[in-house]
Amino acid sequence: MAANKQDALADFQQALSQCMKTIADEPELNVIFGGDTPDLSGTRARLPQIDRDLPAAEVSVTRGQADAMALRLANHDLTVHARYRPQGKMARAVYEAVEQARCESIGALAMPGVARNLDAMLTERYDNRPEVSDKNDDGSALEDALSLIVRERLTGERPPSSSKSLVDLWRPWVEEKAEGQLGGLTHVINDQIAFSRLSRDLIAALDMADELGDDPDETEDTNEDDQESEQGQSDENQEGEQEQSTTAEELMDADGESDDSMQDSAEIDFDQMPPEMDDDDSTEGEEPWRPQLPFSSLTNDDFYKVYTNRFDEMIAAEDLCDSEELARLRSYLDKQLSNLQGVVARLANRLQRRLMAQQNRSWDFDLEEGILDAARLSRVVTDPLHPLSFKVEQDTDFRDTVVTLLLDNSGSMRGRPITVAATCADILARTLERCGVKVEILGFTTRAWKGGQARENWLAEGKPANPGRLNDLRHIIYKSADMPWRRARRNLGLMMREGLLKENIDGEALIWAHNRLLARSEQRRILMVISDGAPVDDSTLSVNSGNYLERHLRQVIMDIENRSPVELIAIGIGHDVTRYYRRAVTIIDAEELGGAMTEKLAELFEEKSNIAAPSRSRGMRRAG
Repeated sequence: MAANKQDALADFQQALSQCMKTIADEPELNVIFGGDTPDLSGTRARLPQIDRDLPAAEVSVTRGQADAMALRLANHDLTVHARYRPQGKMARAVYEAVEQARCESIGALAMPGVARNLDAMLTERYDNRPEVSDKNDDGSALEDALSLIVRERLTGERPPSSSKSLVDLWRPWVEEKAEGQLGGLTHVINDQIAFSRLSRDLIAALDMADELGDDPDETEDTNEDDQESEQGQSDENQEGEQEQSTTAEELMDADGESDDSMQDSAEIDFDQMPPEMDDDDSTEGEEPWRPQLPFSSLTNDDFYKVYTNRFDEMIAAEDLCDSEELARLRSYLDKQLSNLQGVVARLANRLQRRLMAQQNRSWDFDLEEGILDAARLSRVVTDPLHPLSFKVEQDTDFRDTVVTLLLDNSGSMRGRPITVAATCADILARTLERCGVKVEILGFTTRAWKGGQARENWLAEGKPANPGRLNDLRHIIYKSADMPWRRARRNLGLMMREGLLKENIDGEALIWAHNRLLARSEQRRILMVISDGAPVDDSTLSVNSGNYLERHLRQVIMDIENRSPVELIAIGIGHDVTRYYRRAVTIIDAEELGGAMTEKLAELFEEKSNIAAPSRSRGMRRAG
């Protein structure tokens, strides 16, 4: 009977996973079951585990959660969403809730079964929520009420009865303030751009216009007009007095040096920045933007700041060049290191064997249900009614682990070091993926030498004193943690591209990679940094103290090592990184990198395994 129930549960999970992939039109969607709350991250969906008896109510709720995630993937464009996302916290929460209501409403209108599943999910959510009698009782009350009101307008379905008090509390105020905007949403449900614009109008009507930030559509038009007027003004200045001409020529020279970077920026949607990087530091006289860790000691507030982060870039490797060039660069990388690849592969295989050996030991024995223990076959024959003849594999430390490889993409890595780093990262990602460990590969550099558009702004604004970081960051995602290795393989060839490697600002890159790890659901998170020197950016160091970037890097490392659950390791190539990082190794030749990376990872896993070893002993069995 237990086996039948287990089979029924497995069949249900498999059918639900396939259904999600079909609705989302995402064959690479990875659906797992476990934990208490549903979660969607990239192409990885986590659903709560349900009872083996498959109670009807629980099945309907789980289906509703699965449909909500799949519809989000099918009908939601991240680029458009980020472009129109407000800056303020409350406005952003409302914007997110309304967009989720749009995605779910599209599915509910098209598929009656999906509508019933979503209704079951909402009913269960509000059945378990305390009643709200005052608008100030619950910080999330407005966005929840508004999402239900919007869903009602889009689908015609009344909110669940359990949410009646919440909706009735907010409905009169919302409809009085934003009746026109609510009525317009139904006409643009299938157009995310138009829906996002109208959502911003809705937020403004609800007295939150000050949290919207700049209008992204007006900003584009203004930038084009500014470029035209600047060109005309430069032409007029050439005919003026000698002193004015000299100043104009200097500004024009600065503009000429940055033509390439200006052309690049025209293709970038800066609203794709994560929340902590998309605020304009010059708005309304606010303090300059400072990159922060979520648990930071804030001591770097005293000295580290960023003149402007408007021109920073976080971009996927495949968006920096076309598919054909990526394939050519990957082929070049393979040819450069055909001999080294075999050496690193052997090291990686050794790491895999060590990890697999530790995984194979993690079993619980003498259980009443699970997998039949072959060592107890004789007892099954002699005493078939004996209940303790089964075993279950334990959850291992490795299967709930994510590793981020953060590669220095500075100019000093050009040549052999960057080629070796790319190959080692590629092979380690493949190896750890076989062991069930997620791997993310990131790179960091700048968009320009000796300052980019940030420096041009600083020059144009009269060179204010102590500007802080004065260059445009480029943070590159070669492989996200949820992307299979086979799909990311070509991306690593991008490191061979001429002109990619420029300067390195390590402190902010560490914060970026670390905060991406903190957003992951895995219990164990490891960050490995590969660098060949201290942080260097000529533009920043020329107008700040000589240790400005290094001091910030030390502060970030100290915060991560002392306050964060993320385990930090560093490997220095020809550069002593042990003076920065507590857990680090320095190698002289890039050829040693593969061995250093595999050994440091193996040490980390073995440390964890040794701590957990007593709980995996057969001594825990009960007597037969």
